[in-house]
Amino acid sequence: MINPITSGLAVSGYGGLLFPYYDIGPRGRAPRLALVADLHGQDLNGLFVLSRLAAFLRSIRLGERRALRLRERIVIVPTINCLESLDPRKLPQRAGGQRRSLWSVIVEALLALTRAAYYRVNIHQVSLDVEEIPQIRLYSPSDDERATACLFGLPAVIERPMEHEAASGLTHAWREQGGENFSIYAGQSGSVQTQHCETVFRSLVAFLDRTGIISGLKSTDEEELGYFGLRQIVVVSAAQPGIFASPLEVGRWVREGEELGQIYDSFSGKAREPVVAPVSGLLASLRRQPLLGKGELLARILLPDAACREARACFA
Repeated sequence: MINPITSGLAVSGYGGLLFPYYDIGPRGRAPRLALVADLHGQDLNGLFVLSRLAAFLRSIRLGERRALRLRERIVIVPTINCLESLDPRKLPQRAGGQRRSLWSVIVEALLALTRAAYYRVNIHQVSLDVEEIPQIRLYSPSDDERATACLFGLPAVIERPMEHEAASGLTHAWREQGGENFSIYAGQSGSVQTQHCETVFRSLVAFLDRTGIISGLKSTDEEELGYFGLRQIVVVSAAQPGIFASPLEVGRWVREGEELGQIYDSFSGKAREPVVAPVSGLLASLRRQPLLGKGELLARILLPDAACREARACFA
């Protein structure tokens, strides 16, 4: 049986919702960092990473890693995918007696748990169809958020407007609380990609070190970081329907004209069209669901800074 005192495990009961979370570190002060993941029950990479991180932090707190010290309090919600049996009739009501949506109550519960933290990180649900390079996404960020995002050391930091459809309700709610807010995307929903998980886990540990939340870590080699604005994202879409197959891995650099994959006829299996990179850059996203319709996303390529200085200037 888990001891909630030594493990940091607790249970939120906000609004009638019950979900476990970790509250680890010195009591008597506000959390410095809050991390949440797997809000829709499909982001297994985020769930896996935050579960590992909680175990790592508990081992420090219990003195099992004598060289390390946890100096700040951290709240971790690896998943809230334990609410399927919740009776909708027990959800709070709006004025007038109308039942509120489960998602709105979840956002409120998470906000109540994390609003006091200065840094907040959402390992966001990624696509079931597309694999993403581990990346930080910032939505209409402050200058402080731009600077702090580099402390994670992930391969890419991408800026988008807050109005972008990918910005979650939790991201909007966090923005109103101040502090600094970050979304991490990595891999593909519905399964665990251990290589991406290792990259994100190491980036979170590096962030804890660089922000002084933990001390005693030996310095590690930093990843090569790219910072990309909206005008540095090139989308490759399908010119026709069919089956798309690619041997490439996300995170590699591609050259203009290099083949990204092939579209095959879904009935005959005959190759119909090669898909080539329209520009040189970092392959950040790649379609893994082979069946596709015309116009659907195949890949995203990020242009290096030297190719788009103007785009960087618009975010200065």
